[in-house]
Amino acid sequence: MAVALLKKFPQSFRHSIRGWKIRIKMKQTALVIGATGLVGRQLVTQLRENSAFDVIHLFVRRPSEVDHSKVREHVVDFEKPDEWTHLLRGDVLFACMGTTIKTAGSQEAQWRVDHDYPLQTATRAANNSVKRLVLVSAVGANAGSRIFYNRMKGALDEAISALPFEQVTILRPSILAGNRTESRPGERIGLALMQVLRFIPGLRAYRPIDVRIVARAMVNSALSNRTERIRIIELDAIFNEAK
Repeated sequence: MAVALLKKFPQSFRHSIRGWKIRIKMKQTALVIGATGLVGRQLVTQLRENSAFDVIHLFVRRPSEVDHSKVREHVVDFEKPDEWTHLLRGDVLFACMGTTIKTAGSQEAQWRVDHDYPLQTATRAANNSVKRLVLVSAVGANAGSRIFYNRMKGALDEAISALPFEQVTILRPSILAGNRTESRPGERIGLALMQVLRFIPGLRAYRPIDVRIVARAMVNSALSNRTERIRIIELDAIFNEAK
């Protein structure tokens, strides 16, 4: 009956109505963990500016100081997920949470932040019928690696991929270039030295990447019409995804 009624209106009006329906349908709710980090801050900025997202939920350990009409901030305790994970309801979960072993104090503590917190959050989001997840991992991620950091990231990639999301996208950038709020002098020195890797055949996969490019690739991948359930985007492909 609705279709028959619609046909009685002028064609231009019908097209307008159809377009209106499409635009409303495209509005999405984003969930973000790691919003106060280097990638996370840039991600939130780009989500705020993207008309496809009308609500952005930030789940943070400390206030982000983001003040925007789209943003809903939740200061949470990741050690007590039962208190807040019922709020994980939306269209896509963006996970860019991480720390350094220096900040964490030990490998066990870093594993807790980089692996356990994202995995428990993603598990609850999947159980709450969130359909898509976009995860920032790292170049060289491999659950069987002898290198602790690569092994940790690889283990998370595998665990995330096994969760019942309709689509999972994993980005594997190299060292991240951007303005940090915390001091990492060793990383700054490494970043300067690694700039030359773009010119060395075979080592381009380890060249630095600007966090704005990573964030743009995250947003673009979340909005793409791809059909594969698991997609791993290595460094070169991240640049392409961000275009």
